[in-house]
Amino acid sequence: MNGPQGAVPPQSATHADSPSPAPAQVAATPTQAGQRTCLVVDDSRMIRKVARRIVESVGYTVIEAENGEEGLARCRAAMPHLVITDWNMPVMSGIDFVSALRAIPTDRRPRVVFCTTNSGARDIHKGIEAGADEYVIKPFDDASLISRLAAIGAA
Repeated sequence: MNGPQGAVPPQSATHADSPSPAPAQVAATPTQAGQRTCLVVDDSRMIRKVARRIVESVGYTVIEAENGEEGLARCRAAMPHLVITDWNMPVMSGIDFVSALRAIPTDRRPRVVFCTTNSGARDIHKGIEAGADEYVIKPFDDASLISRLAAIGAA
């Protein structure tokens, strides 16, 4: 059996002429078979940090994106099991992101949770119509997010 010293993949030391993958491609690569992944898409670093802590506590490996366009690129590279997304973001809004995500052909449809300040009934309906499975209003805490994840079988 090989110890930890054998864990470095050979491609890291070869292909010096090949361009390095973009950071988004590296971060979106699945970690290990059988591990559940969660993509947190929010332009707020603090919200990403809080959401990361909560979903890691229920067993997910977290990938982050700062906007919908970056999130979509990460989903195309490796479809996560769960997506938590903001609505109001620069570059691509959460609504546009979720609509585009749902248009990607995939064998595994990720659960999607909007996590936003848009709290009106009309907004919630629009988010669900775009393809979200659940909706959490900011500010949120561990219990509220975990209960929403449990409601859709993702906790």
